[in-house]
Amino acid sequence: MRVIQMTTDGDVRAGDKKIEKPRDPDRTRDLFGVQLEVTSLLLEGERRKLSVLQRELRGALNREAGSLKAKERQQHELILAISRIQSQYDHLEQEYRQTCIGALRSSNTRGCGKSGRSQPAIGLRQTPKARPSIFGTVASELTPKDGSSRKSLPQTPKSPGSMGIEGSTSSSSSETVDDSGSEPDNSLVFQDNNLVSGPLDALLQHLVPTAEYYPDRTYIFAFLLSSRLYIKPHALLAQVVRLCMLQQNLADQKLTKDKLGRFCPHMVQLLSEWMETFPYDFRDERVMQHVRQLTQRCVALDPSLRRDVSQMLHNLLHRLTALEKYEEFLEKINTEASAALIDTVNVVSYPLNCDVTEVCSSPLILSQQLTHIELERLSFIGPEEFVQAFAKENPNVETSFKDMKKTRNLESYIQWFNRLSYFVATQVCSNVKKKQRVKVIEYWIEVARECFNIGNFNSLMAIIAGLNMSPVSRLKKTWHKVQSAKFSILEHQMDPSSNFSSYRSTLKAAMWRSAGAKDERQRIVVPFFSLLVKDLYFLNEGCANRLPNGHINFEKFWQLAKQVTEFMTWKQVTCPFEKHPKVIHYLQTGTILSENGIALSSFDCEPPENSHEKERFKALKLAAIHA
Repeated sequence: MRVIQMTTDGDVRAGDKKIEKPRDPDRTRDLFGVQLEVTSLLLEGERRKLSVLQRELRGALNREAGSLKAKERQQHELILAISRIQSQYDHLEQEYRQTCIGALRSSNTRGCGKSGRSQPAIGLRQTPKARPSIFGTVASELTPKDGSSRKSLPQTPKSPGSMGIEGSTSSSSSETVDDSGSEPDNSLVFQDNNLVSGPLDALLQHLVPTAEYYPDRTYIFAFLLSSRLYIKPHALLAQVVRLCMLQQNLADQKLTKDKLGRFCPHMVQLLSEWMETFPYDFRDERVMQHVRQLTQRCVALDPSLRRDVSQMLHNLLHRLTALEKYEEFLEKINTEASAALIDTVNVVSYPLNCDVTEVCSSPLILSQQLTHIELERLSFIGPEEFVQAFAKENPNVETSFKDMKKTRNLESYIQWFNRLSYFVATQVCSNVKKKQRVKVIEYWIEVARECFNIGNFNSLMAIIAGLNMSPVSRLKKTWHKVQSAKFSILEHQMDPSSNFSSYRSTLKAAMWRSAGAKDERQRIVVPFFSLLVKDLYFLNEGCANRLPNGHINFEKFWQLAKQVTEFMTWKQVTCPFEKHPKVIHYLQTGTILSENGIALSSFDCEPPENSHEKERFKALKLAAIHA
């Protein structure tokens, strides 16, 4: 970790660099900019789903009533989801607008229209830079400079008989990339023994095992993760079954185990790895039909595999059952949380039942309970959701609602971040007495510090965002009494400038600690999730899917797989801390005020000071009267 120290005069230093005490509105703006843009992208995806579902609903009017009722129920659920995400987006947009105004007013009072720090592109919708450059430093880290730079992610070696859809091998001229594009269209292209491109058919062929060949596990993960940009999982498995039937002549009733060698065990192993890493693909009955077809044939040819197949399907059922229970839990929690939302009201009229310090007096224990929530929610996010979240549908292909991208767990996790930020702001602004507000702010600063020490950066960033919301940050008399040196250190570590370079350095240190840890507590890494999603989004947008010769750009597949593989490691950590169900339930369902409610409560705590705040207060009062 970086050396952090506090000077005797109260100034905060990180290494030799002094951190200024004044709150920086530019920093707050950029932090909310990340949340705003990711929420906007999720909203766009939900609207695409609704459009497709409404088209199907119109088509179902002339069909059986059962189909129509199912479509109407799905439409109702989607409309509720869109309403929820739209509400988050509106709140974030308003907070972003307020922090932008604060940044402009601050720059005017400083007598300079420009900030001295380098401005990050993340969160700035009006940036003139090209989209690929927004990804910035992360893209440059992932771009290999030579063939040896990807040793951390071993790749599938060349294998004779697996280069083309018909099993053709590549000539020596295809071992390096030929800019002239003269290599055969059905061959895979390698550079420095690394797979870099190939047509979809050849890449798919490279996935299918034979008696002598089994694909490298990293290739399986990379291909299954990103191939859904080009082909849906049920169609992919259908192609795998077709190739197996064709190459191994599985339809031949006279076929024996001896003729197939190790093909059947290899095929069961491939399905097992697919189910282990992408279990949610198998919620689709069309996928399961292909699984049954293939496994039944393999067991018929090699009865010794019956136990392995049974165990594989049992493990899948266990995972999908756990997912179903988790989704039911989320629905229940969201219902309770929605009932606890108070809109556009004065906190004096609607005081909270209790504040967080009464529920849990220890900041350390609260940070541990936040980590329980984070790790549980992380564990249910499928790796494919990162690719599916922002992958646009092919306009030339008719898409059904069943095939639309499923990203519910990812969306719920981003929603949790937004909720925690509003929860923190609510806790502060709901206290009319200044002494109590100071106590609550210092409590949350301590919680944030403990989250930092644990490696829970998502809760840390949500707390910082909550304390930086305009209704909280404007409470100058309150902040004047706060011992904010520790908070300044945390803000520096999470500084959005230079594309969150301070945070990225801290994250690397946490990953290094986790990699060599024997204690479960040292293994915890919970990333700032919205930034991770945005990094992956810009990696997807900034790298071409296909090369000029028509080949699929597998370099992009490797880069996506590398980042998602890190996430897979993080989400498999079991939280080692003692669980306090009452505290966890309170954090997830406790009362929060709406954006307008928090703003009104803030003005009750400290009256408006300038013309902008007075106009805002007047508008809120009018809105509350007419509500």
